[in-house]
Parts: sequence; C-alpha cells; structure tokens
Amino acid sequence: MSTTLDIRTQGPVAHVWLNRPEVRNAFNDGVIAELTAAFRTLGQDASLRAIVLGGHGKAFCAGADLSWMRAMAGYSWEQNRADAQALADMLWTLYSCPLPIVGRVHGDCYAGGVGLAAVCDVLVAAEGVHFCLSEARLGLLPATIAPYVVKALGEQASRRYFATAERFDAARAHALGLVHELVSADGLDAKVGEIVDALLANGPAAVKACKQLVHDVAGRTVDAALRGETARRIADIRASDEGREGVQAFLAKRDPAWRVV
Repeated sequence: MSTTLDIRTQGPVAHVWLNRPEVRNAFNDGVIAELTAAFRTLGQDASLRAIVLGGHGKAFCAGADLSWMRAMAGYSWEQNRADAQALADMLWTLYSCPLPIVGRVHGDCYAGGVGLAAVCDVLVAAEGVHFCLSEARLGLLPATIAPYVVKALGEQASRRYFATAERFDAARAHALGLVHELVSADGLDAKVGEIVDALLANGPAAVKACKQLVHDVAGRTVDAALRGETARRIADIRASDEGREGVQAFLAKRDPAWRVV
C-alpha cells in the first residue's frame, strides 16, 4: 500500500494527493514510480472522468528530496541517465493521460513540482503561493520538465526563470498563463470543484478527444493534411453514439445521458 500517495475516488473523480508533508512532498524514485503507476491505472479506468492532483501539508511539491539528491551525488552517468529517464517518463504519463487533470496548488511549488503543475490540464493556485525553477542554483538545469514548462509558462518567461532561478508568485504565474485560476486559499476547493463540475457536464469521450486534439494540433502548420485530419475527427465524433446523444439532447432541451446529477 502506498504511503507516498493518498488516492481517493469519489464517483467519477479520482483525487491523487502527494502525501509526504514532512519533506514538503518532495520527489524520490519511489514517488516517481508510484505516480507513474497510479496515472497509468487511473487513465484506463472507464468509470473515471477527471483527476484532481494536490498535496498534503504546507507545500504542493518542493522538487527533489534531499536524501535522494545525496544519493544521486554518487551516481555514475548511466545511473543518472536512468534516474532522469524515470522522471521524464512519469511526466509524460501524466501529460498524456487520457483523462483531464486538474492541479490544486495550495502551497509552494519548486523545481520538479513546477513540472508537475505544468502537465496539468487546468491549474488552480492559491494566492500567495510561490513558484521557483531553482535548478540553476545547484548548478543543474530543469531539463526533464522543460518541454512542459516552456509550453505552459511561455518561451520568453522560461528564458528568464530557468536562468535566474528567481521565485515568482502565483499572481505572476497567472499573468504568464501557467496558472489558469488564482483564488484565495479559502476558495481553492470551491474553484477546483467548479472546474470538475464543468468537465463532468461534457461528453466523456469528447473531453478526452479535446485533450488529445490540443496535443496533436499545437504548433502544427495548418496545411491540407491538418485540415483533412480535423474534418475527419469531427465527422467521427458526430457519428458516434455520444455525439448523436449530445445533439439530440440539445435539440430536445434535456440533459444528455452522461450528465452527472
């Protein structure tokens, strides 16, 4: 049984909590392995429609665990490569999870924790929370999290915060686009619930398809191949049982069959 994660399921929503408050929910190889396994399993659970990712204790995630960092100091290049690959694979597992992930950032979010935040589909943060890409202070760099942080934070802001390792607050993160919703600490759960309710109001297959659509379309040239692909996708979903039910429900002014009461 996991002690590093606290996973609870309530109806169609899974809540995954980082559960190492004594070390500010810092990563180690065990946490990485458990996150990877958990999101692979949850992502394939047909009864689920959304996942909320949060942390117990004062911090959301402080990055790498100090004891783990001490052990890494003695690693060979091959061991460091394997270790970094496990982190890269974990982040990809979350990023490519078929279900939408709502991030609940209640406390400070540093280093690899920013990577975790960046792979969430919707990120809600409390006022006063701080973010920091602190790797350069240790003579390191945020390599494995970079593909996701640059997408979420933006290239220009990433140039600054990767190199300076300055802290920036949730208001700045919100202005830069990393954080979608900035709320008071007291309003955090209500806002997360509001986002989850919005997801549950939509067609389950459509939500998954929307997430995949953004992944597949972002950055691509709008050429004949892309135009044809997007036309095929809308034709596929219009002809699906869910698509037909959604349109019929709309025209009949009734709730669709998937609507959670």
